[in-house]
Amino acid sequence: MFIRHGEVESSYHRVFGGRIDMELSPFGHEQARVTAEYLRRHPIDAIYASPMRRVQQTLSALVASQEKLPTILPDLREVDFGEWTGLSWDQVMERFQISAFTWLEQLEHGAIDQAESIEHFRSRVETAMWQVLREQSQKTVAVLCHGGVIRMALSILLDLPLKKTAAFEIEYASVTIVNWRPPKKSEIQLLNFTPWRDIR
Repeated sequence: MFIRHGEVESSYHRVFGGRIDMELSPFGHEQARVTAEYLRRHPIDAIYASPMRRVQQTLSALVASQEKLPTILPDLREVDFGEWTGLSWDQVMERFQISAFTWLEQLEHGAIDQAESIEHFRSRVETAMWQVLREQSQKTVAVLCHGGVIRMALSILLDLPLKKTAAFEIEYASVTIVNWRPPKKSEIQLLNFTPWRDIR
């Protein structure tokens, strides 16, 4: 299962944060707590996570509820948005005359100056995923990371162009479950489930 980090600080809402190592908002901490509480009913065999602060803060609640030490994978860090880093969606439109809603397509086409290449982004996420699948075959695994990373993972597992994953909402502190069976059989069991919102 993929778990996105909780809501970030308000100053980074609708901002291309990428490699900026921001923290969770107070509500983000609450989202993390409620999601971890929900997952206590669903035993997890192993936990993998991005090293970035917003993920680590989300992770702490899950580790406490599952009583398992996580494996930190640097390849799960968020994509580098290059010149867009730190810009709001409106600022991207003002400076580049590009809609922020097309960011996946812009990444695929290498249209964001100084951004991480799509080839490198895909390669490192794929490397992380195959490590998880190799080490935890036939087990239930939680992967805590970022919206962009989850979209890339879905692109790989479902054999979709990255821009097509724009059709999937990946909310803060959401849970997405993919059932993977070798050699390459992937099925989405749950998409963008948000315990902090959906079971209240």
